[in-house]
Amino acid sequence: MAARRIRAAVVGTGAIVTHGHLPALAAHAADAELVAAVDIDTARLDAFREHTATVDGIGTPTGYTDLGAMLDTERPDLVILGTPPALHREQALAALRAGAWVWCEKPLCLSLAEFDEISAAERDGGPYLAVVAQHRYGSGTEHARALLGSGALGTPLVAHCQTTWYRDHAYYGVPWRGRWSSEGGGPTMGHGIHQTDLLLHLLGDWTEIRAMAARLVHDIESEDVSTALVRFAGGTMATVVNSVLSPDQVSRIRIDCADATVELTHLYGHSNADWRYTPRPGLDDDARVTRWRTPAADRPSSHTAQLAGLLDALRTGTRPPGSGTDARRSLEFNAALYKAAFTGRPVRAGEITEDDPYYRAMHGNHPDWAPKETQ
Repeated sequence: MAARRIRAAVVGTGAIVTHGHLPALAAHAADAELVAAVDIDTARLDAFREHTATVDGIGTPTGYTDLGAMLDTERPDLVILGTPPALHREQALAALRAGAWVWCEKPLCLSLAEFDEISAAERDGGPYLAVVAQHRYGSGTEHARALLGSGALGTPLVAHCQTTWYRDHAYYGVPWRGRWSSEGGGPTMGHGIHQTDLLLHLLGDWTEIRAMAARLVHDIESEDVSTALVRFAGGTMATVVNSVLSPDQVSRIRIDCADATVELTHLYGHSNADWRYTPRPGLDDDARVTRWRTPAADRPSSHTAQLAGLLDALRTGTRPPGSGTDARRSLEFNAALYKAAFTGRPVRAGEITEDDPYYRAMHGNHPDWAPKETQ
């Protein structure tokens, strides 16, 4: 007998759900069905429901303007959060307490304190919460991570992580953007988090961060550029740059190993063609170099690729990738980056504990960065 389809609901019906999560659900229509959609904007909700009717394998979900009413009525297995970041904590807790697994857009929440509160609502065997981290998925990432993990490229020595994008003043005209209380930070949290998460996925645990941040162009509470120097547990030294001031937009990760450089260059998503392997001078092992450059498949990074693993975890009651300590590591990295930038001191992994001001807010109540009402 075929297993029943997983009942999914989306909260928020804006662009990321329409263009990211909806195609993912359609691609997995044999395993999951969209039973409900929630949005406080009834016009947007109606437009979304009309659109779903045109997508093969989706149909028209029941519409709700209240999350609690949807959870009580539909009892979904999976809740997908595509709302602004300030809403994630409350909505994730409501879904988990109702017994639903959660898949949440980044950033998952606004602080380590919020993350730990959400984690406390999980239960052994589920429900669990996973963060959207689609750049970890796809054949190019899987191939690179396997090569790095096996030592096939030699010891990772130097790395660069770059999210240099451009956002104009109109972008920050949206009231919740650029504010600590609603977005959690600037490009470090809202833009570069995907690339830094991928860097950690490839290199493992970080141990120390030194950083700087600034508001160079935009009149916002948070930063519009940040830079960091990072040391990893394996000894790798890395630079990280997050910017919304860069006309030539690019997302890039480069890792220089003892025997080769692996580099990913893209913008919002990647396929095998976006990865490049360069052997060190004098390395003439053609068979080895060929293995580096030829992943077995070409599966682009996407919400669709990540959803496959999440659905498998839900069916087996196992913790999904991109959750728990794995997800917390990326959030702790950002908290440490802000603390290092605002205090001018290096920050070590594990240093930000419950009695640290950067545990409860990314601005750490720093007088030059915290909103005036919190000081």
